[in-house]
Amino acid sequence: MNAAVEIREITAAVTRSQGAPFTIESARLRAPQGDEVLVRVVATGLCHTDLIVRDQYYPVPLPAVLGHEGAGVVEALGPNVKDLKVGDHVVLTYGACGHCHQCDSGHGAYCKDFFGLNFGGSDLQGNTAITDPAGAPLHDHFFAQSSFASYALSRENNAIKVPADAPLELLGPLGCGIQTGAGAVINSLKVRPGSSFVSFGAGAVGLSAVMAARVAGATTIIAVDVVPSRLELALELGATHVINSREQDIVETVRAICGGADFALESTGRPEVLAQGIEALGSLGNIGVVGAPRLGTKAEFDVNNLLLGGRSIRGIVEGDSVPQVFIPQLVQLFQQGRFPFDKLVKFYALDQINQAAEDSTKGITLKPVLRMPQ
Repeated sequence: MNAAVEIREITAAVTRSQGAPFTIESARLRAPQGDEVLVRVVATGLCHTDLIVRDQYYPVPLPAVLGHEGAGVVEALGPNVKDLKVGDHVVLTYGACGHCHQCDSGHGAYCKDFFGLNFGGSDLQGNTAITDPAGAPLHDHFFAQSSFASYALSRENNAIKVPADAPLELLGPLGCGIQTGAGAVINSLKVRPGSSFVSFGAGAVGLSAVMAARVAGATTIIAVDVVPSRLELALELGATHVINSREQDIVETVRAICGGADFALESTGRPEVLAQGIEALGSLGNIGVVGAPRLGTKAEFDVNNLLLGGRSIRGIVEGDSVPQVFIPQLVQLFQQGRFPFDKLVKFYALDQINQAAEDSTKGITLKPVLRMPQ
């Protein structure tokens, strides 16, 4: 066990109220307990999920320290940590209990406690690890990390060791958005060589799916979006065709290209796009859903189109990833030049978080990554 400072002074971006700008504040973080590790955060991706929680699409209690795509260096260990060591480089990913039926069967993203561990605003006992300077608790444990901060606590099972020669400040988005897109293609849909694949949405998740489809051997890869620069980048990253849905009918164009897609992924969170995605599938086609709308959002589609074509829809969380396996695989693919997700990234300082959020919302930046003050 590594001796840890009992209370550590940190800098954090705090979400105080629904829709309000993030504020940069001093805060205090307790030492790691149990199987927790203390991580000096080098950089953290800003994800769509951070923004919809800020806006209270999901009812995470506020004020809170969000952030769930952290990457950094282990600085201290709780007494029950088994394998990680001080100095290890890690990517922080989603929280899972590690012992329920789904976790035991390799499906931690469907853990029975997933919502509580990732969106509860505390540990499962209602305790927080972060306070403001006056001692008032700040909700935390967001995705079992709350990494919009200079230091973060995670559990050992969601701190994924990565090679020391990989560019650590770039790797945080592998913990959520990028593993979601890539994992949906490789792990969930199991896109196969010679098949056709459509990405509905060419943001960071959708373009990660495009890159993964190329790795998987799909020979027809179609990216759909309304932003021309994203479609240009999609072609650079492996798309064989692009569709600007403001200028072309999606369903007709997909059918003209490939007769109907074998596989598709919906990452926009818009129910009308999901309906178009189902219509664009070929017989026995499969569409995965990763776009997260407001809780309670309904979607409509023609049941007979689904039934008679033998088509399938499935929800996907975190790309069905086993992070301890999949994140190092993505790092290796990146180092080989086969998964160039760095082309999605733009860096910001932590105190530029509101600009990063605005740029992400406007589509100016695909994947903002926040560098932490050191």
